[in-house]
Amino acid sequence: MARIFSVGVILPSRLQRITNGGRTGTYFVERAIDSALAQTAVAEGRAHLTFIIGIDAHAAIPSHLAERTEIIWAHSDTCSQAGALNAGIDAANGRFDYVAFLEDDDCWDCNYLTWGLNILKESDFVSTTQLEIDEEGKILRINDFPTPSGWIMPSAILRRVGRFDPTMRWHLDNEWLGRLSEAGVKRCHLLDAMAPATFAMAEQVRPWIANVVRFGGNNLELQRHTMLAPLVIRLVHSRSGMARLAADPVLAEQSRAEYAQLIERYGRIPW
Repeated sequence: MARIFSVGVILPSRLQRITNGGRTGTYFVERAIDSALAQTAVAEGRAHLTFIIGIDAHAAIPSHLAERTEIIWAHSDTCSQAGALNAGIDAANGRFDYVAFLEDDDCWDCNYLTWGLNILKESDFVSTTQLEIDEEGKILRINDFPTPSGWIMPSAILRRVGRFDPTMRWHLDNEWLGRLSEAGVKRCHLLDAMAPATFAMAEQVRPWIANVVRFGGNNLELQRHTMLAPLVIRLVHSRSGMARLAADPVLAEQSRAEYAQLIERYGRIPW
């Protein structure tokens, strides 16, 4: 009988509701959980999921979600993304075979875990691209930056790299990836089947793939899966951090200062 792997899915959440679309009024985190439970790997009995929802200090847990047995609630002692992520990491520590991250307004394609778990037979960390959509469900682009919603790894790797840097507000994922690279972890970045076949082609038409290679560290390889679209669906909306950075010069300056710190620390902005 094939082994069933335990996967802890860390979901940082502000417990915001969807304001338009077919599930208006539903919490974003519910939609994210539904996409994870719809995984082929779950249906086939390869993976058992537990959701660790990291929330701000004193955040009120919705009563209908408090009753769900597959959810572990992890209160931060602060009100920040890093705090919510670290609360989730602390609660997940050593309890699962694998740990994945999923931001609450993102979703997984049903084949995400199948690909991730298969790649982890030979690698120690998997990241992947995302298909970006707007609040109406319109496809915007493919984003090749390795955001946390596409990260999955053995629990031992998460313990080795550690928590997120609480001093980082905007680029804590870059900083964490820098430490991952320093740890010498064997990493695979998964691309959609339509991605360019060579590095030279990627430089021309999807340069962020080239950035992953240049700035991802010495132990990174690229691999294409067989799906035509990315395995992570990322929501881009007016309340997102990147939208705020684009609109507020003060926040943009904070972002530039963090980039400067990263370059000083790692010699690059890690991808």
